[in-house]
This record gives sequence, C-alpha cells and structure tokens, in this order.
Amino acid sequence: MDGAAERIAAARLGGGPRAALPEGLRPRDEAAAYRLQARVHERLARTLGPPVGYKIGCTTPVMQAYLRIPNPCAGAILQRTVHRGHAALAHRGFVRVGVECEIAVQLGADLHAAPPGPDREALRGAVAALMTAIEIVDDRWVDYPSVDTPSLIADDFFGAGCVLGPPLEDWRTLDLASLGGAMRVNGREVGRGTGADILGHPLEALAWLAGHLTGRGEGLRAGEIVLLGSLVRTEWLAPGDEVEIEIERLGRAAARFG
Repeated sequence: MDGAAERIAAARLGGGPRAALPEGLRPRDEAAAYRLQARVHERLARTLGPPVGYKIGCTTPVMQAYLRIPNPCAGAILQRTVHRGHAALAHRGFVRVGVECEIAVQLGADLHAAPPGPDREALRGAVAALMTAIEIVDDRWVDYPSVDTPSLIADDFFGAGCVLGPPLEDWRTLDLASLGGAMRVNGREVGRGTGADILGHPLEALAWLAGHLTGRGEGLRAGEIVLLGSLVRTEWLAPGDEVEIEIERLGRAAARFG
C-alpha cells in the first residue's frame, strides 16, 4: 500500500497526467481505497497541509450519470487548497482543471453517528454555517473512464480544492431542498440545479458522510468544512476562464484561472 500511496502523491504534486495504477497496486475495494487515501493524505500534508474537511462526490443524479458511479464517495479538502471569495489561480497549476457548483457546510460541533446516520435535527444542530462553494477538480489521469472506482477514491476523487463564499450563520429558516444554484463561465450559464438534487436534501449528504466515517471508526469535527456535492455537471476550463457560481440566499463565489 505504501508503494501505491507514494505513486499517487508524487504524481499529484509533480503534475502531468498519469496512467492507471499497476494491477498489483490497485486497492481491491472501497474499504481498501479509503485506507490508501489516508496514506496519500499523510504524504500530501507536507506540501498541501493537513485535511480540514471533506468533499462528497456522486450525490446528485447528474454526477452519478456523468461518472457512472451510483453511490456517494468521499475525499479530503487539504488546508492550502482552500480559497475564499474571489480566487485568482494559475490554470497551468492543474492537469485538466474543472469546476463544480456546491453547497458547503462548516461544522460548529463534532458529529458522530452510527449507521444509518443521525436524524435531520442532530445534523442541523451541528452545522454552524452554510456557504456557496466552487469545488475545484483536476482530472489527473491519462484516461479516467478506464480507471477503477477504488483508485479514483484513493486519489480524492478528482479533488483539488475549493473557493468558499461568505458564511451564512442565520440559515435555519431556509428550505435547503428548494434553493436554486447556477454556474456561469465567462458570463454564460453552463448549469443549474437545486438542493433537492443532492440525495433529496443537502443534509442527507452530510448524514451519509457522518455514517460513512463512523463505519471507519472516525467522525466529523467542529470547524471542518464539507462540500455536499455538485448541483451541475463538471465544467472543464480553458486558460483565462472566469467562473462564478451563485446559490439562492447563500451568495456567490468566483475564480479566474489565468
């Protein structure tokens, strides 16, 4: 497993697309993938900082269909990949950079759960703030459709960071399922969705993550950020593209990839 972790971390930090892991180094299932992911994080932390939260992928029908994966998957958000407000990023710093339109939560309390997860009220009580978020993704593979799902999980499921809008602490009167979100690239709308697209309700994704982590002997911690899944299909970017997402009642986040 250490050999696979070294390969993934070195390729991620070194740039350039890479081929799938050799057969003998691939995690055999999702449980092995998350164990390998943790070892990758240990190596990445020296450069990108420790994990400060989680991203959840494949929580909406549009992304499950796009990636042909029917269940949610989790990855880490690393400290030095978090940006706020309007980010200016170098397009050349990625292999094939893309963006997604997300609702993010910041936890105000620890959250532990035994499967199938805590009830909705326990979740609401643990969430200190909501934010609009751009998830930054990076296709680091030569041919990702040919890569097995456990290998994708081990590499944080395309995760490359995020841009967070201002936190909204007074959010509990909002109907999160009905919130509409849109993503624009260079002023042109490229996707739109609603909170209900995320497993029927955005907090269901948080419930899934809490239960998933409990099954691994872990839990969510106060202060951590969680991206709940994209309302729209991934949009891949060209140099100079300007991205803005807006989620009703939550605000905006923006980034330019120069």
